[in-house]
Amino acid sequence: MNRRRLAVFIGVIVSIAAAVFMLWPSGSADQHIEETSEEAELPEGLVLLGAEQIEASQIEVETVGQGSAVELVFPATVAASPTASARIDARAAGVVRSVGKTLGDYVRQGETIARIESADAAALAAQLSAAGARFNELSAAYDRERRLFEANVTARQDLEAARANLQVAQSELARAQAAVSAAGVSGDGRSLAVTSPLAGRVTSAPIVLGSFVEAGEELYQVVNPSGMQVEVALPSAEASRIQPGDEATLEIADNREVGARVRSVTPSLDPESRSATAVLSLARPIPGLQPGAFLQARIRPSGEVDTGRMSVPESAVQTIDGAEVVFVRTRRGFQTRRVVTGARSGGRVVIESGLEANWRIATANAFLLKAELEKEEAEHGH
Repeated sequence: MNRRRLAVFIGVIVSIAAAVFMLWPSGSADQHIEETSEEAELPEGLVLLGAEQIEASQIEVETVGQGSAVELVFPATVAASPTASARIDARAAGVVRSVGKTLGDYVRQGETIARIESADAAALAAQLSAAGARFNELSAAYDRERRLFEANVTARQDLEAARANLQVAQSELARAQAAVSAAGVSGDGRSLAVTSPLAGRVTSAPIVLGSFVEAGEELYQVVNPSGMQVEVALPSAEASRIQPGDEATLEIADNREVGARVRSVTPSLDPESRSATAVLSLARPIPGLQPGAFLQARIRPSGEVDTGRMSVPESAVQTIDGAEVVFVRTRRGFQTRRVVTGARSGGRVVIESGLEANWRIATANAFLLKAELEKEEAEHGH
């Protein structure tokens, strides 16, 4: 082969190598995302962005993994936790003389919400009066004995006896005062106060003004709305899969979702329903959520993965022109890829189609790519 032919041959080889280099994908995801050369028109949905620009914009890239968390769906019921609900009963038999709160009203902790005229109030007031009189009598006796002792008229043992009697009377007076205060006896000694042990709203008020009530009869029920919990009935076949700490999602009205976590699971099955009960703690208080309301709970057992599905962070999915897309990392930036989404929970969304495992996609701050793409389209008059 002469030199001229050799030069031509080398030139052809270099041209082929250059073409291969320009068309060769930068990663596994790029094998499915085609880009044209710099001279040709850029493909639709391509955002040109270098590594330094990606880092400066704090756009995070995540490799799509095969598999999605398993979700088990159960019916659930809203209930007030033991520390967020109170049944308020009559402390003594008597006649209801005042009603300060009714159904739906807000009450403060320790607030008087009704009064009952009762013989017990009079008895407590009498005990307090008698204890006070006894204390005053023995206090005067002690002062007299102290003066006589200082004048060397009486013995020390007489002074000590007077002091002991005074201390007993003081204890009886303190006990009577505590009983009157706890019962909320009125100043005239005729009625007892009905108070709320917690702050919340009245959810039941069978109390009737002027009616006679027995001790222990229910007058009110008060619930603290911020102390709601969710109880889930778990079939026996699924109960062993749910453990404390498992994450869950609750579907409430208006297609809203709220995060929750399994706080506890009963160790045994209910003999009638043959199911266990899981108690879920809400991630945040939900306004308007009432005890007795029915919900749907999706619980994700820890460690269980459905290998036939994949999921990505919700921040990765953007909506452009009514279509849901993700931004796939390519050699020169990001390329939009239309996807079909499924269930959303725990900050992630299931991808039914449009993605493949090991593709690298933008997650956090992917909305910046959407904004840049819309800006470029606006500049080009699209």
